Amino acid sequence: MTAPTRMVRFLDKAGALAWGHSAVGSSVATMITGCGPHRPGAARSLLITDPPQSVEIGTVLPPTPVPPAVMCVGLNYKKHALETGHPAPLHPVVFYKNPSAVSGPFDSIVIPKICKPDTEVDYECELAVVMGPRPCRNVSKEEALEYVLGYTSANDVSARRWQGKKGGGQWSFSKSFDTFCPLGPGLLMAGTGVDPNNLGIETRLNGEVVQSSNTSDMIFDVASIISFLSQSTTLLPGTVILTGTPEGVGYARKPEPVFLQAGDVVEVEVEGVGVQRNEVEAEREGPEEPAKVWSHGKNAWIHP
Repeated sequence: MTAPTRMVRFLDKAGALAWGHSAVGSSVATMITGCGPHRPGAARSLLITDPPQSVEIGTVLPPTPVPPAVMCVGLNYKKHALETGHPAPLHPVVFYKNPSAVSGPFDSIVIPKICKPDTEVDYECELAVVMGPRPCRNVSKEEALEYVLGYTSANDVSARRWQGKKGGGQWSFSKSFDTFCPLGPGLLMAGTGVDPNNLGIETRLNGEVVQSSNTSDMIFDVASIISFLSQSTTLLPGTVILTGTPEGVGYARKPEPVFLQAGDVVEVEVEGVGVQRNEVEAEREGPEEPAKVWSHGKNAWIHP
């Protein structure tokens, strides 16, 4: 049996939760045997079924269930720091998103009512790291990548009005609304030759390229970020780390800023991961059910 190189977490046509090995754009996955990363060695022992067992993909889910934490790094691309007028930071700039912000790669991005009247909701394509089965604490840069399960794409959706104008410095609050962290569609498995520091990354808004870069422009590479975040701090299995966004964000565009509006379509792509495609809609009035990602096996990493 061989190890998967790209995994997809999904519901099959019957509505059952599953993980499988799947090529970018394929509607079929080959089932994977193994156990969840809460058990030792799981990240390195997942195998494609032998003989291969294929299943049709129904609904693509985030490549990880609701994580214990979503840790984020800001101002981590050289050209992005330049466009915002900030000097390159001496250490990673850290903030957090509420784990319930995680949504699927094809779910809608919902503009919150609390952002009215001038919503100023922005896009940010990012490479996301999913930590593997072992708790990670005080690791060196040299050993940091050994703790990674895989890599996916994220949109660090941001309500700029709350981030800067409504009291200032509200980074975590402005980025934590439900649906503000689409992940997926695929998970590039660590240890399979993927170089997270040399991947193309792009955002398209209504078909127009608005961000296009490479993770090689990051100020702090993935191993450095993990090592820094783990100092005297335990990174629990399943933790998601967003590694920053390149230049081209909406609020910094000239001559006028560009913000998401209901009816827009945002596509984020990281090389090898696939394309997440999210329509934008306004939040409806009245009470609503929690984000639907919570109903899809939040504690089920890998189906046995």
